[in-house]
Amino acid sequence: MSVLNELEQVILSRKGADPETSWTAKLLAKGPEKCAEKFGEEAVEAIIAAVKNDRENLTYEAADVLYHMLVMLAARDVALDDVLDELARRQGLSGIAEKASRS
Repeated sequence: MSVLNELEQVILSRKGADPETSWTAKLLAKGPEKCAEKFGEEAVEAIIAAVKNDRENLTYEAADVLYHMLVMLAARDVALDDVLDELARRQGLSGIAEKASRS
């Protein structure tokens, strides 16, 4: 099991937990929209770190992005394995061909 799979399990275990004792439970209790907003904030922070060529901060912010992405997915009942399966499906396809197949 990967670190991301383990983190997903922790996040899922926090669904319905006391928001006063868990940051994850607090985010999930605020609803999917707030989880998506928080993901967006973290993504912007990662972008800023990348633009500034701040490797250390980008590493930190990228971890935040991955965590908040998993919270957002959990808030909408999308499993990490479904996302990984979609990535596997795209493996070996050119990005241009994959995008064209969507229309």
